[in-house]
Amino acid sequence: MGAYGNHEVRTPNMDRIARQGVQFTNAIACSPVCSPSRAAYFSGLYPTELGVTDWISPQEASEGLGLNAATWPQVLQRNGYRTAMIGKWHLGDQPRFHPRRLGFDHFTGFLAGGTRPMNTTLEVDGKQKKTTGPLPDVLVDDAISFITKNRDRPFAVCLHFRAPHLPYEPVPEADTAPFAKLDPTIPNLPALDAAKVKRSTKAYYASIHSVDRNIGRLLETLDALQLSENTLVIFTSDHGYNEGRHYINTKGNGHWIAGGISGPKRPNMWETSITVPLAMRWPAVIKPGTKSDVMVSNLDMFRTVLGALGIALPVDTQPRGVDFSPLLRGESIPERTALFGQYDLHNNGLAYLRMVRTGRYKYVKHFHARMMDEVYDLEKDPGEQTNLLRRRGKHRLPPEVYADLQRRLKKWQAAINDPLLQDAY
Repeated sequence: MGAYGNHEVRTPNMDRIARQGVQFTNAIACSPVCSPSRAAYFSGLYPTELGVTDWISPQEASEGLGLNAATWPQVLQRNGYRTAMIGKWHLGDQPRFHPRRLGFDHFTGFLAGGTRPMNTTLEVDGKQKKTTGPLPDVLVDDAISFITKNRDRPFAVCLHFRAPHLPYEPVPEADTAPFAKLDPTIPNLPALDAAKVKRSTKAYYASIHSVDRNIGRLLETLDALQLSENTLVIFTSDHGYNEGRHYINTKGNGHWIAGGISGPKRPNMWETSITVPLAMRWPAVIKPGTKSDVMVSNLDMFRTVLGALGIALPVDTQPRGVDFSPLLRGESIPERTALFGQYDLHNNGLAYLRMVRTGRYKYVKHFHARMMDEVYDLEKDPGEQTNLLRRRGKHRLPPEVYADLQRRLKKWQAAINDPLLQDAY
């Protein structure tokens, strides 16, 4: 988005949220793919604690995998909020995992991982319904209707766009037109299929624009209903995308794309896969134009949403993460020295990744694999081009730094009873 320095994409409404509120510049998702990240976002627990460690495949969904934990929308619901889940769910499709069972009064969307970006079928009022038009427009129509009906009471809407997600197209001409003549900037990497990546990048930008255009409609509705002043708007994502960076496409289970040939999965926890936009607007509370470089994770959302709204944490829930809502009020929080993440690829591949990310270094351990571990100096090498575990001489990783990263990772794994903890380092 433009607020983070991309001058080719067109995101005036996303940027408006950042400009009129607080923009976090150091936010990550604790897992680089959708289902485990979304499960952590709602529950405040790590993927291995939930048993959701990769995207939920159709086979796993049919076998009974889904989100089985308390969610912060349930807490809001019990505290008088009217709640809606609109769009992508992908946290189980059996009845016990339905959004209506996990904290939502209203659901319009799809339970599986994807659907068509145009003229698709959604669950509406408990029944499958064919819809007409671009999916972002259909979802925002429903969100506007829900907000309008509930404007006189506390409400919470989780509006989860499918876009930008492959396939990016089709989208309306209004979303492709801004990029018709664009020659997009792409990674300058040998053997990268530049023409292919440029075509994909333009389609990616158009898909993003389809989201941004509809965010504008939503913000205009809040203005028209005189709800903007005291409505907390949170804009974020469940993971990043690479679009040719590191020679891969998509996210933490991306495919190699070099020389015009798509290769096998490349499990990763690169910054391009785990860093996410995070902007919050709340005119009654947040000073416009605020920026924060405090390290935050989507795992923090359970505690932060409740903290922002002044709702006590239920005694029967123990979400991890921290409540960073004091930052919204211009206050400080205790210094945070590390964030953690995990990803167990088991659909279309096999890999077990654990990560610790300090203010400077990132260590990714690959379990059940040799010579795959990674350490990057994010200050000197933000593009993660040089794995310090492979350097020798004066450029090698200081041994005391490596030992500290290993210690932190082991301590965190013990704290969450990570199943991989018993495996040797």
